[in-house]
Amino acid sequence: MQYGPAITWVTSITTMSSSNAAWDIIGSVGTLTFTRPDARNALTWEMYDALERACDRADGDPAVRALIIRGSGGSFAAGTDISQFEAFTSGLDGVEYERRLDAIIERVERVTVPTVAEIDGAAVGGGCLIAIACDVRLCSPRARLGVPVAKTLGNCLSIANTARLIDIVGVTRFRDLVMTGRLASAEEALAIGLVTRVVEEDQLADETLALALELSTRASSTIQATKAVLARLRGFRAPPPGAVDDIIEACYGSADFREGVAAFRDGRAPRFT
Repeated sequence: MQYGPAITWVTSITTMSSSNAAWDIIGSVGTLTFTRPDARNALTWEMYDALERACDRADGDPAVRALIIRGSGGSFAAGTDISQFEAFTSGLDGVEYERRLDAIIERVERVTVPTVAEIDGAAVGGGCLIAIACDVRLCSPRARLGVPVAKTLGNCLSIANTARLIDIVGVTRFRDLVMTGRLASAEEALAIGLVTRVVEEDQLADETLALALELSTRASSTIQATKAVLARLRGFRAPPPGAVDDIIEACYGSADFREGVAAFRDGRAPRFT
């Protein structure tokens, strides 16, 4: 389905920027853009904080009726900046990291207006988790999605993020993607539900904005009720807090994790034991 040229919908543009992230309002749509293209938009805590502020702005401004999350420079987001893990001294640091990341991804899910991920290039690790927390995901043919921790750091996902991925792709595909560490192509991502639609690169921004503006005209009562029901359904199935902290602590405290971080720092392939 085509939504038409986005420019016909634009009524006003407001822009505010911070380091490595930019907030725009175009008509009735707020847009958060990660602006660290030299690092494929690898996510620092400052960028995660900007994402949370964008969610707050979308909820707090009655003029904003939809939210787009996107990256610049041909990447959505290449996961959490691995250099931030160099300060970890024990597995408990990993537990704290996963709790903090859980809160950020949950904040994206709790945005009351429709959320649209515009995915061009890599949506990896934390970037993939942000994308799947959005209501709708459009991507270009060059998009790649996944959580390649088995190839990079040797860490693991929280139980909440494991559940999010399984809800979308199922247990069998989850095992395949996470255990092999491979990334799904745009075509595969569409087939397994990781994305909603594939759009040519030169049309992606316009089509995403047009869809967001279309969603912004729909009944907020229906949208908010639908999102609230889904949130409550997730809540009924949610495990108790800390249910897998021991597993996360052991994984982040492992020799494999230390090797993954060291290999990234040294610019070489990890040698997992």
